[in-house]
Amino acid sequence: MRVAVPAETRPGERRVALVPDAVHKLVEAGLEVVVQAGAGQHAFAGDDAYREAGATVVAGDVLADADVVLTVAPLTLDQVRLLKPGALTLGFLPVESQAELLDALREHDVLAFAVEQVPRISRAQSMDALSSQALVAGYRAALVAAERLPRFFPLFMTAAGTVAPARVLVLGAGVAGLQAIATARRLGAVVEAYDVRPASADEVRSMGASFIDLGLEAIEGAGGYAREMAEERATRQRELLTPYLAASDAVITTAAVPGRPAPLLVTTGMVEGMRPGSVLVDLAAESGGNCELSRPGEEVEHNGVLVVGMKDAASAMPVHASQLYARNLVNLLLMMTTDGQVVPDFDDEVVAAACVTRKDSDE
Repeated sequence: MRVAVPAETRPGERRVALVPDAVHKLVEAGLEVVVQAGAGQHAFAGDDAYREAGATVVAGDVLADADVVLTVAPLTLDQVRLLKPGALTLGFLPVESQAELLDALREHDVLAFAVEQVPRISRAQSMDALSSQALVAGYRAALVAAERLPRFFPLFMTAAGTVAPARVLVLGAGVAGLQAIATARRLGAVVEAYDVRPASADEVRSMGASFIDLGLEAIEGAGGYAREMAEERATRQRELLTPYLAASDAVITTAAVPGRPAPLLVTTGMVEGMRPGSVLVDLAAESGGNCELSRPGEEVEHNGVLVVGMKDAASAMPVHASQLYARNLVNLLLMMTTDGQVVPDFDDEVVAAACVTRKDSDE
């Protein structure tokens, strides 16, 4: 069966779905790998590297004859029309916002798998693309905070006097938040963190940060994610967080609820209470923003506070983001491959959960 890797077309997307190092695993499983010329250029994966790994590099279209298509961003409607009936796709596919695309996939009898839907269970950890890309994004957010902050992160003791370390507040202690904590700590900052899930406290402390307990009830959702909260509780949470923001030099927000707009954690008024020269980096800007002032891909200065709305955070570090993502896809695909044939077993909970379009199914 032929596995195709097209070049990504979405503006700002620098990742590639399959890196040369991962090609040999598919070839060893009896699959033919075809990569569109230039697909890996932004991740510094050249065409020659793909050829050396056992893939065929094609200058033109790779979709028409593909049995399996690996992507990062969702396919476009025009790309879906090129697929043959029965083809299988693996990649990011936010089902809540892609109704038209899902209809097109069903109409063309395409079996689509969304990596966002891979369940958070122990045996599926190696296929968890949300976590692998959140790790990259959290690291990147801490670097952006350090770069934009007009002062040092670490403590310095000099002949001219002592420079106190920066105080960093991280809101949201999922994978991205924990990585932001770890990176800020490595850079020498004093870090505090808050999450609606008290179970995150031990993980936060293990990273060398202090956990903020607001005394509110836990908000725990399925798969370890947070769930939406009532507005009354959200308002009270913002009130209790306000003094922590005012005492911080840098704030990194990472809170997200899968399939929903990002929760509003920081209002304009809270930003106005921060010291001039402070920085807020909003990793959730693309899904509505944790900060009221955030704009995806923009930097907004308000009352002397710089609000950075992150966009394509993982794509900003395409080399390792692509390596990790490729491993996720390969592990998921090989789980469905036997003797060179990709035959999904829908009795498997991972396969069934990840599938979002299937012939003769209402999924």
